Amino acid sequence: MAPDIPSNQPEGMLSFSLLAHPPTQLAPRLGRLCRVGRKPILTPGYVPITSRGVLPHVTHDNIKEHMSIGSLYIALEDFIERSSLKEIPPIYNVPTDKSESALRKFLSFDDDYLLFLGPRRIPPVATAGSNSVDSVTILTSVGYQQLQVEQYHEAIKTLKPDIAIGIADVLDRRPGMKRREKMVDRTHDWTQSAIDVLYKPADTSNRLTGTSFFAPILPLEKELQTLYSRDLAEEMNDSVAGFALWDPSTIEMIPQSMWNLPRLSLGEPSTPQDVLKGVSLGLDLSAISFIGTASDAGLALDFVFPLSTSQSNDSTSSPNPLAIDMLLPAHSTDTSPLVSDCQCYTCKTYHRAYLRHLLNAKEMLAWTLLQIHNHATMDRFFAAIRTSIENGTFEEGVKTFERTYKSDFPEPSGQGPRMRGYQFKTGPGEKRNPKVFGRLDGVAEKLLESQSSVVTPDAEAEELEARGFAEKTQ
Repeated sequence: MAPDIPSNQPEGMLSFSLLAHPPTQLAPRLGRLCRVGRKPILTPGYVPITSRGVLPHVTHDNIKEHMSIGSLYIALEDFIERSSLKEIPPIYNVPTDKSESALRKFLSFDDDYLLFLGPRRIPPVATAGSNSVDSVTILTSVGYQQLQVEQYHEAIKTLKPDIAIGIADVLDRRPGMKRREKMVDRTHDWTQSAIDVLYKPADTSNRLTGTSFFAPILPLEKELQTLYSRDLAEEMNDSVAGFALWDPSTIEMIPQSMWNLPRLSLGEPSTPQDVLKGVSLGLDLSAISFIGTASDAGLALDFVFPLSTSQSNDSTSSPNPLAIDMLLPAHSTDTSPLVSDCQCYTCKTYHRAYLRHLLNAKEMLAWTLLQIHNHATMDRFFAAIRTSIENGTFEEGVKTFERTYKSDFPEPSGQGPRMRGYQFKTGPGEKRNPKVFGRLDGVAEKLLESQSSVVTPDAEAEELEARGFAEKTQ
């Protein structure tokens, strides 16, 4: 194995060492991401995604006891929950010492975890308005708002995450040529502004320490970002600790002098095959949203990265599914673990029939157990990837994986937990959540029918008395 190739970062900041340096930039590579007081992260790896500051369905104690997580991605828009500009979100009012992280203290995470802070969720919800010259549109719990670039930079200084991801002008649709030029110009200016405000202030005593900065790389052609790339290498190289990308193919835009810095993908890989493609191009870390999506859908991930051709499926048989739908009736009496050879807490403690019962009853424990299993599956997946890169069998393993497994996840047969307003864009079309009220409609109809069959008088009391039906009481 090649000797470690460290990145040029100040002592006490983020440290990234390449354990095996590839001959070209677009090739799989092994690395170790470290920071004093945090768990070291072996790369290629993944960054779990939080929602409103927590890993969905999993409490802090369960993360610590039953999961092997070393990092977390946190979105600032999850905490901008005040519609009035005069009201300060609670996350900014956390009392801290000078060396403490307000973000870590507010979320009550241990020092073991490496915290990434970005402006938007992954995947981001499409917004109604477009970005402006000095702001991006975000979706908060009180509606759409504009996040000013200066406001985001101040949030980084206040919250002090381990790694701050630079704000970028990224769209949820394919931009035209003029819009692409604007995207590059704005992102270039915003990144330079972040470097100046955070790491090169006029008063050196205000320089941000303890937080590393990942510069954004836009999902655009290399030719459009030539000037931006040159300035990254010549003017910002001493302050940039890594790169955040939305398209793995744009890795080639990274200046050659900065190849030894870590690369984080904020794109949306929809399958393990997409993850493997990113790794083959040289990605070090990936924020993978399909883990939580599968858990919500009641899917238990069931795939491994083959370390040899003997692990592959018979070429004459059909490809295996990437996940198991735990809501299928076939699991109602199945007392086997979710995946036979899985050693996660869920598979060692519970069985398929119990998990199907929990999903049918919509018990919160169901999604907790699925999250634990699905994250453990990804841990084994990336561990096997790293082993194959070290052994020089990665490309062969990718081909075997593509032959062994289907290219898409199975269609879920059930309804997951209720969707919240900050998780999707509202509009015309099918409702995301089933109707929960009005369940007594059938009972009300039967009540009306029963009332119509009862003989009721059609006259007043005086008229009935005159007819001799009854005597009116005083």
